[in-house]
Amino acid sequence: MGDVKLENVTKRYEDVTAVDNMNIQIHDGEFVCLVGPSGCGKSTTMEMVAGLTMPTEGTVHIAGREVTNLPPKDRGVAMVFQNIALFPHMDVYDNISFGLRLRNFEKDEIDRRVDKAAEVVQLEGMLDRMPDEMSGGQRQRVAIARAIVRQPDVFLMDEPLANLDAKLRVHMRTELQRLHKDLETTVIYVTHDQAEAMTMSDRIAIIDGGQLQQIDPPLECYNQPANLFVAGFIGSPSMNFVEGEVTENGFTSEYMDVEFDPSNYGVSAGDKVTLGVRPEDIYPAESGRSISSPTGEIRTKTDVIEPMGDEIFIYLLLSEEVETDLEDPAASNQLLISVPPDSDVEEDQDMSVVLDRNKIHLFDTESGQAIEHSLVASPAASGASGTSGAESDD
Repeated sequence: MGDVKLENVTKRYEDVTAVDNMNIQIHDGEFVCLVGPSGCGKSTTMEMVAGLTMPTEGTVHIAGREVTNLPPKDRGVAMVFQNIALFPHMDVYDNISFGLRLRNFEKDEIDRRVDKAAEVVQLEGMLDRMPDEMSGGQRQRVAIARAIVRQPDVFLMDEPLANLDAKLRVHMRTELQRLHKDLETTVIYVTHDQAEAMTMSDRIAIIDGGQLQQIDPPLECYNQPANLFVAGFIGSPSMNFVEGEVTENGFTSEYMDVEFDPSNYGVSAGDKVTLGVRPEDIYPAESGRSISSPTGEIRTKTDVIEPMGDEIFIYLLLSEEVETDLEDPAASNQLLISVPPDSDVEEDQDMSVVLDRNKIHLFDTESGQAIEHSLVASPAASGASGTSGAESDD
C-alpha cells in the first residue's frame, strides 16, 4: 500500500505560512502532480511527506500509518531531486547501489535489484560508465534507478526534469509515465510546468499561497476550474477574463454584453462577476456560425499576431488603446484567440468575433469562486424557466 494522506498540515516559518491547512488524500498507485507558481508551497508539502521538514501542525500518513515524526529512512519513500547529485567518482552501478550497500544488503540481492532497475530505465550495458560519460537524460535515469532499488511505497519527485533541455524533457515525461505503469507505485511529482502536470497525472493538486485550490483529473481542472486562479493557471495560453456585472438580461461590461437568464445560474442583477473564455473558444464571426450556440458579435481590432505553426494566436483590442494589467488580467482590454494556420489575418484589422456559449465560465469577482462553466442552460433549468438560453447581442 502506498496511499498518502495529509490531514490539516500547516508549516510556518516565523511570520510566514508556507503551507496552510493542507488536506490531500492520494491513493495507492496514483500519479499526482503538485503544481503552482514559485513559492506556492508545493516543495514544502513534498518535504513534509518525505520527512525533510516537520509540519507545524497536522499529521502525515503513508501506507496506512502515521509517519509525522519519523525520519525519512523509516517512511518507505524515495526521492528524486532537480539536482541529480550523482557521486562523480562512482560508476553507474555504485551510484545506484549506494543506498543498499549502506543498509548492508547481500551482494546477490544488490545485483538483482540494480539489474532490474537498470532494465526498467533502459540503462543496460551502462553500469560501468562514469557520470561524466553520460548525457543529462542518462544521468537522470541513474537517479531514478537509485530510487527504484529502494522499492519504496511512494516515489517523491521534485522537479526532476527542470534542468533538461526542452526536447529531452518531453522524452523523459514519456519515460516517467512508462515507469509508473511498469512499477504501479504511488508517485507524487512537484512541478511548476503545467504541461508536465496535464500530460502525466492521474490528478493535479493546484496550490497557491500555501493553500490547495483544486485536486482533480487534469481535464476536469481545465474544463471546470474551481476558481479564477485555477482557470488562469491551467492552460497555455491562459484563459481570457472580462470583469462585469449581472443584469436582468445576462452579463454586461465596458466591452461586451452576453445574454442569458440569470435565474438559471444562481446569480442576480447587480452581482459582480468575471466572464472567462479560453482562446480556442473564441471564433471569427464568419466561422463562428458553425458552432451550436454562439454569442452575438463582438467588435474588435487585431493587435499582435503570433504564428505558431499549427495555429495562429491573435491578440485583439476591445477598445482603441492597449490596456494591460499583468496583476489583474480581467482589467485588460484584450482578448487572445487561436485560429487555424491558414487564416488570412493582418495587424490593425477590424474583426468581429463570437464566443462559444457552451464554453463560457462565470466567476464571482470578489471570492474568485466558479459559478458556472457553460451558459447554455441545462434541460432541467430550461424547462423551469421556459427558455433554452437566449442568443447574445454585442
